[in-house]
Formats: sequence, C-alpha cells, structure tokens
Amino acid sequence: MPPVRRPSPTLSLASLLTRLRFGRVLAPVSAVGRHPRVLRTLYRLETGAQRWNSLDPALKHLAVMAAAVRINCSWCLDFGHWHAERLGLPMEKIRHVPVWREHRRLFSHRETLVLEYAEAMCETPPRVGDGLVAALRDELGERALVELTAMISLENLRSRTYLALGLTSQGFSADCAVPPLPVRRGPNPEETP
Repeated sequence: MPPVRRPSPTLSLASLLTRLRFGRVLAPVSAVGRHPRVLRTLYRLETGAQRWNSLDPALKHLAVMAAAVRINCSWCLDFGHWHAERLGLPMEKIRHVPVWREHRRLFSHRETLVLEYAEAMCETPPRVGDGLVAALRDELGERALVELTAMISLENLRSRTYLALGLTSQGFSADCAVPPLPVRRGPNPEETP
C-alpha cells in the first residue's frame, strides 16, 4: 500500500508510539491506520489480550507462532521471532516452530498439544477434534484453554489481515541472536506420521 499522504491524528499518535517502543513504525499500524476506528478497535483488542494471564506466556507465544506459520504470514513470523527473544524464550524452540513435527524432541508433550491445536484451528474449516480439546483441558485447565483458543483466533485475525493487506517481513528477526529457519510449506500435518 502506498504511504498515507495526510495521516489522521490517530495514525500519527500510533506511529509515534510504535516508533518509541519498537524503534520503527510497525507496518500493520501504517496499513490499518488508514481507517482510524479500525486501528483504535484493534488497539483495544491487543491491549486487552496482553492482560490475559491464565496461560503460560511461553505456550501462548508458541501457539501464536504456530498459527502464523500455518497461515504463512511473514510479517507475523518476523515480529514473533524478535518478540520471543525479547521475552527470553528458548530461541531454539522458537526457531523450530515451522518444522516442529520434525523436531518433537525439542518440545514437551504440553507444547506439542498446543502446536497441534494452533494448526488445527487455522485450517479452513477448523479441524479441532474432541480428543485434542479434552487433552488440552486436562493439561491446562478450562480458563487457560479458553485463553489459548482466543489467542490463536487473534493471531488468525492478525495473519489473515496482514497477508490480505500485502504486509511482509519488516526485518525484526535480523536483530535476533538465533535467526529463524526459513518457512517452507511441507506436507499437510494429517499426512505426517
């Protein structure tokens, strides 16, 4: 999308805040900021979601990354890799989220359930089975399961919106000590042993 010629006060403020916080204006802010009401609504959603605290932050981030991989949003993966490093998450795990099935040894049973759930929710239509939900409820508890589901849904919103608006990697992961693996679309998880 071409640059905005005359940004609204909302877009100007959001641009300033992201520049101060992240060192640059986030591409989603520039793109969505063309509609100030949408930008304000998404901001409220994002800040509200940051206050959810029933789910372990590392599991939450794994789910978000797995959803971004499944939808193939390069902007989300780039930012997510950078954000994981800032959160102090194990970068070898984050790096292998795109190919987690090939590197199961890196992930706990709980983490593989979360990754599988994120992938299943991102299918069209979603292919979430009762067994997977029951296993996650037993592992996480009901509140954390609801939060996990909402986070994956939120990442679906982000990834699909950013893809549709043509956003691509903004170079955040270039600042990381452990670079991300290239994302490749492998076989359907249902075909993987």
